[in-house]
Amino acid sequence: MNAVILDCDSLGPHDLNMQALYDLPLNWTVYGATSPEQVVERIADADIVVTNKVPLTALTLSRAPKLKLITLTATGTNVVDLAAAQARDMVVCNAVKYCTGSVVQHTWALILALSTRLNYCQQAASDGTWGKSPFFCLLDYPVQELAGKVLGIIGAGELGRGVAAVAEAFGMRVIYAALPGRDYGADDRVEFEAFLAMADVVSVHCPLTPNTVDLIDADELTKMKPTAILVNTARGGIVNEMALKDALLANTIAGAAVDVLTTEPPREGNVLLDSAIPNLIVTPHCAWAARESRQRVVEQMAENIRDFLAAKTPARALPRV
Repeated sequence: MNAVILDCDSLGPHDLNMQALYDLPLNWTVYGATSPEQVVERIADADIVVTNKVPLTALTLSRAPKLKLITLTATGTNVVDLAAAQARDMVVCNAVKYCTGSVVQHTWALILALSTRLNYCQQAASDGTWGKSPFFCLLDYPVQELAGKVLGIIGAGELGRGVAAVAEAFGMRVIYAALPGRDYGADDRVEFEAFLAMADVVSVHCPLTPNTVDLIDADELTKMKPTAILVNTARGGIVNEMALKDALLANTIAGAAVDVLTTEPPREGNVLLDSAIPNLIVTPHCAWAARESRQRVVEQMAENIRDFLAAKTPARALPRV
């Protein structure tokens, strides 16, 4: 059987042990990167495809008559046309719970940096501003304690609850958002508008779906406290980028941090990549990227394929849409 990895270099700078994959009884073809124009040719004879961010559309899948297993090196599945894949009896697997530690750590780094105005303090120390102070300290950038504040989490899955667990150490109260149009049964969720008004910190951990595109837009930002901060380590597009820029410039909210943008990498720029925006931190989609997390992805991909070869349904196979 033939197996193809379409974007191996997206897993990092060759610091991982890939042997669990390569020891499988498969004929491997490994590409560092694949453009959309190259997909059809590269998967034409494949039985198994491994991809991270290379899209597999209905058209490209129709040109891969042997393909039976797609395994993603990510939790998000938006790069695969799931309906088209399953119509052709292709099994699609994703990666789960592999980067919890890394994302939780990164999320809290952003929350703490915003709360302590860390970027401004570092700049003041290095540009000479502190040296001009008449006192031993510089108090130009007010710091807010997290103790007693409300952490609002959008998305109560593995990552959201991981972030919530850390909040206890800071003495924060945690609430979870009830998204519009969703039925949560007996779950203790807070209606979305009330959630936005209550939260001092909003942290986004839900998937990008048609229902969550622009979930936080201009109207939602105006419902937040002017002292609130917003952190998005989920997917670009959940928070409307132009609305966020406008809100920060108008001091509608106190600060924001994003690890994701609508188009990545932002080769044509992005409205949030503007040094004039106050109290905004942008990181390059690296919240998931601790080496330990990336190694777990490799092990999960190997397990998915091993189960498939043994004629078992992989534990991470997605349900039919």
